[in-house]
Amino acid sequence: MGIINRAIRNISRRKIRALLVIIALGFSMAILISIPAGVLANQQTATDLASNLSNTITQTGQSINQTLTQIDCSLASSFSGFGFQAPNSTSFDPSQLGQGRSGGGQAFDPSQFGGGGTIGQFGGGAFGGGQASPMNQTLYDDINTGIAGVAAVEPILQASEGDNVTMSMFGRSFTRQLTSYTIEGIPLTSELINNYSILTTNVTAGRNLQAGDSGVVLLSENNSAYFNAGVGDTIQILDQDFTVIGIHGTSSASDRLTLYMDLSDAQSVTNNTGYITSLRVFAQSSDVVTQVASSIGSLHSELTVTTGQERLTQLQTLESSYNTALESAQTSIGQTQTTAFEEIVVVVAATSLIVLFVMLYTVRERTKEIGTLKAIGFSNTTVMGQFMLEGVLLSVIAGVVGIAIGVVAAPALSSLLLPSINLFGTSGAQVARNVAPTAAASVNLELVLIAFGASLLLGALGSLYPAWRAAKIRPAEAMKYE
Repeated sequence: MGIINRAIRNISRRKIRALLVIIALGFSMAILISIPAGVLANQQTATDLASNLSNTITQTGQSINQTLTQIDCSLASSFSGFGFQAPNSTSFDPSQLGQGRSGGGQAFDPSQFGGGGTIGQFGGGAFGGGQASPMNQTLYDDINTGIAGVAAVEPILQASEGDNVTMSMFGRSFTRQLTSYTIEGIPLTSELINNYSILTTNVTAGRNLQAGDSGVVLLSENNSAYFNAGVGDTIQILDQDFTVIGIHGTSSASDRLTLYMDLSDAQSVTNNTGYITSLRVFAQSSDVVTQVASSIGSLHSELTVTTGQERLTQLQTLESSYNTALESAQTSIGQTQTTAFEEIVVVVAATSLIVLFVMLYTVRERTKEIGTLKAIGFSNTTVMGQFMLEGVLLSVIAGVVGIAIGVVAAPALSSLLLPSINLFGTSGAQVARNVAPTAAASVNLELVLIAFGASLLLGALGSLYPAWRAAKIRPAEAMKYE
């Protein structure tokens, strides 16, 4: 116990020096904690990114493989806005559209498309947010009846509801809609529901829509929060009452705001009876998809036609981008680990040298005291233990300070000391960011224990030579030292 008391007393006698040493060692230990914490955080982010991207690709691939017989049709962007012009408008020039055909193959007549010229017929709803333009549903009956290889056709109506927000940029003002929710109307018939994947399968509460349902809606979880409603509650959509029959989880960014209802209900509530925004055509087999898609394009050249195979090709392109992102993440993390190792070596060396030089100076300063201790009977082992204990105590106190600093400042220190990491690559970055946000560095108990053990070890190693040198000093020589 006496050796410990003397060690503490000797440290306290030189308060300023001890404080400076503790601060220097404390920051060294904080760095020693923060660097591994940053590396672990980046590794966790890369692991999450790989897992999430893999799940996204797998789920999307399965979905596309299940719908390889599906063909999506919507009005081409060059036809956007038909039927929402004033009846006497002369701004439209039919000659700009080529020879698109509708119905029975007559020359294209723009008045047949869209909402028939009625302004604002959606009761406040709008075809914003990248949705397709409206189409007259009856003009596309010929797809189901006049094209060989078509098994079924699903007409769809989408409309967004929200608030108009005026924004200014570069001296100009423009208005955009901030979407609150998106209505998707689909035909709830037994033929379509029983034979084709027209309904979302990720229902988390209540039940899914069923054939013959009317006056009910399937909300997304985001919708549920927006309307502050759950299963069984009644909500108002464009001043009409609907009962919440179920709630679905989000399977992609596109359906986060989407609520589903019967097509007739959607057409009625949006004051758009007889109009749709897209068609989902199901071929009799995957072998005739290309032929059916070509026939649809020939019959209705105003439509944009996309097949499941094309979506699969797009998915493969995205998968390649995701793999590039993962490779970039792994490369960046490998570089970070190399940098981290080099910095840890520097910190360990610096910490050991600080303890070494401080203790060497202490031995030199206290040479006469050492001689006195040995003259009155202190053994070499006791003297050596005395100085080693002082070095270890300094390192332990510094370790505690360093751990406290590291716990608070690990995110800032790791970002400052480690190189900038490109976890997402240059391709697929937008999707990857949504899939796996970057984790912040945090200190766990394992790192704390390792750092505390490192402070003990470095203190012992740094004090070893000075303590041995002190133990070897002869009393007679020490007493002559000034």
